[in-house]
Amino acid sequence: MTIALLDINDSNLQLWHGGAHLQSPGYALLVDKQYRFGNPARAAARLQPRDINTRYWWQLSTEALQPALGPARHTGDLVHAQLQELHREGGQPQEVLLAVPGTMERGQLALLLGIVQQCPFAAVGLVNRSVALGSVYGGTDRLFHLEIQLHQAVISELARRDGQVELQRTVPLPGTGMLQLQERLVEIIATAFIRQTRFDPRRKASTEQQLYDTLPDALRALGRDSETNIEVNGYRARINRGELLGAGQRLFESARDAMGVARPGDRVIADPVAGLLPGLAEQLPGLEVLAADSVRIALEQHIDLLVQREQALSFVTALPSLATAPVQAETGPATITPVPVSPPKPAATHLLDGHRARPLVAGGTSLGDGWTLQRGAAGWQLQGTGTGVLVNGAPGRSEQLVGGGDTIRVGTGAEMRLIEVTP
Repeated sequence: MTIALLDINDSNLQLWHGGAHLQSPGYALLVDKQYRFGNPARAAARLQPRDINTRYWWQLSTEALQPALGPARHTGDLVHAQLQELHREGGQPQEVLLAVPGTMERGQLALLLGIVQQCPFAAVGLVNRSVALGSVYGGTDRLFHLEIQLHQAVISELARRDGQVELQRTVPLPGTGMLQLQERLVEIIATAFIRQTRFDPRRKASTEQQLYDTLPDALRALGRDSETNIEVNGYRARINRGELLGAGQRLFESARDAMGVARPGDRVIADPVAGLLPGLAEQLPGLEVLAADSVRIALEQHIDLLVQREQALSFVTALPSLATAPVQAETGPATITPVPVSPPKPAATHLLDGHRARPLVAGGTSLGDGWTLQRGAAGWQLQGTGTGVLVNGAPGRSEQLVGGGDTIRVGTGAEMRLIEVTP
């Protein structure tokens, strides 16, 4: 049985399983009460901004989703749905090894494992992705990993000690994520369009989306040449690499502050997306941009140490340097206990009472004997007192979540069923 490898960085989640390699940025798009994730969602980010969420990995929790986005109760539901999609498209692996960023707090890790328990696969390992990447590098000096997430960048400091690569600290760099960097780059490029052609690609959502879509290829071209042309809606502007250097200034300064006084021999490894930013190599001496499959290579090298099938998962924050003989991997101070997470309830719009379908009313739909159905932040909830209510044949309770397909019986009344009526 092949273990799938999942690299969780919301700017580009990657899954490797057998010959499959999926890439799916952390974008969720609501379309007709269904979600689309990854690149199709990102392609609509400027066209349907009110139907997009990009914060669900960064703000993973069970707090009510604000603003609401379809049937999801909280960000955990969106994470669950994207994991399900990756599983389906990745060949339905039975086991998955997870590499996660150091910015995931302990409670978020527990919630993530609880979400995985509701998925059709098992998590068999949990490792800090910076440690996995750093284990490939030898030397005795400090090693830093620059990670670009959607809403922040992160500096992780690693140290080599007794043949081990260990996580020393993780420092978030607010306001320097991929989305903020893109906005600054687009602003500079749009100004060049206005100056050269009097056309502002930001005035319409469709042309603004075109500009965002062309940005990666333009940055790759500027990595090879000092100038490139960018075309949007038939208009063309010439962009000089030097014009874009200021877009990353906040990131450059924040990264240097996080690393402290430079020492001879310091090395900085950076996620591939960071390598597209003009000026990064000049601002961070000792920079090496990682290959797109670096996480896969590192995880495969440590697979025997990382897989934990017969025990509670521990968060691995130290690994043997690949230049040394293998030793037992060190882990965090304790195991991570998964937080139980109930799967989201199917949508419901009506209550089928006998032969009549009554529309559900957010302010309260009467069920009789003092019981009502009310719409809360997490979905439809029973509200009432006493024990005279059955849900799916079992005793119900006040504030219990219900959804499409559930049956409700109050007292000696007839059984009612929640259904969804579509246009």
